[in-house]
Amino acid sequence: MSSLFWLLDAQMARLQPFFPKSHGKPRVDDRRVLSGIIFINRNGLRWSDAPPEYRPPKTLYNRWKRWSDMGVFARIFEGLAAEAAEPTTIMVEVSSRTPCVRVSLRKYLKAHRTASSLRLKKGGVAG
Repeated sequence: MSSLFWLLDAQMARLQPFFPKSHGKPRVDDRRVLSGIIFINRNGLRWSDAPPEYRPPKTLYNRWKRWSDMGVFARIFEGLAAEAAEPTTIMVEVSSRTPCVRVSLRKYLKAHRTASSLRLKKGGVAG
């Protein structure tokens, strides 16, 4: 398995304005959870296969699901892309085994599974 991924302080500072406000009980460490979500998606893993440094996997999945439903990730993509000279298309690398996916800013990105896990679930041959 590849080395762990951790968001840097500068990256977290750039993303912080897009996070929803915490109400009541403070959230689990955003850096750990977001780094874990990125690691899982980049490596095409199941949530339950998260390395111990990112655990518990239920927290990773719940944050990913809740923030996806709220449009947080879409706002992050739009906000970061708006900083570019031509804010019409951004590239998102889903995993090291799949080609980049072009995402129109007008469409909502919601990645349920990586291409490799879909291929196995739909009766394809593992390769």
